[in-house]
Amino acid sequence: MDIILVPGFWLDASSWEEVTPPLEAAGHTVHPLTLPGLESPDAPRAGIGLRTHIDAVVAKVDSLEGNVVLVGHSGGGAIIHGVADARPGRVARAIYVDSGPLGEGGVINDELPEDGDDIPLPPWEAFEDEDLVDLTDDLKAAFRTRAIPEPKGVALDQQHLSDVRRYDVPATIIACQFPSSLLKEWMDAGHPFTAELARIRDVDYIDLPTGHWPQFTKPKELGEAILTAVERAKQPPTSALT
Repeated sequence: MDIILVPGFWLDASSWEEVTPPLEAAGHTVHPLTLPGLESPDAPRAGIGLRTHIDAVVAKVDSLEGNVVLVGHSGGGAIIHGVADARPGRVARAIYVDSGPLGEGGVINDELPEDGDDIPLPPWEAFEDEDLVDLTDDLKAAFRTRAIPEPKGVALDQQHLSDVRRYDVPATIIACQFPSSLLKEWMDAGHPFTAELARIRDVDYIDLPTGHWPQFTKPKELGEAILTAVERAKQPPTSALT
């Protein structure tokens, strides 16, 4: 199976390097992506928006044969949902790592501080305690060293979707900051945060308790969780999945 790995904000393809070994050992082909504007700290970011990143992943899907699995961390969840909307017949499963699908008109995050065309990684004090669980001082330092400013438009642009077949693409939520039980409660209550997720017809959940960056705090466990979800992509959909 071809597995496309889409990083969250401030990260490039290398952020997946400790996650991929279990997937490769199982015989899968992984495609960790560096999205436009994230090539280096000095890369131009003017004019790069959410659609730019969605189109870049769509182009990767189109370059491969057969169906693919999409994995999106954090803001990458909005991106892979846009790809599932653009290519619903090509996506065997969408895997959301501490993230979820972003619905029509939504934005990833319009509260992050901007610096021209960039959104730099904020100071750690700006994050919630739940974000930083298991992120040691050494991991924080390594993350900040590797962090690349996010193109402003990716965070601020509205999501635009057009194909209701995206709701037929099976999904897996790898729940980190918040347990899957809480996500289900929010869906039952009609919370806007989970409204798009509630519309997907086939969703299952894997709990991986840690902070918002499991690729750093629990990379081996994250790789194994993704592998479990990929194996489910080989199976026929079933209403027994929860």
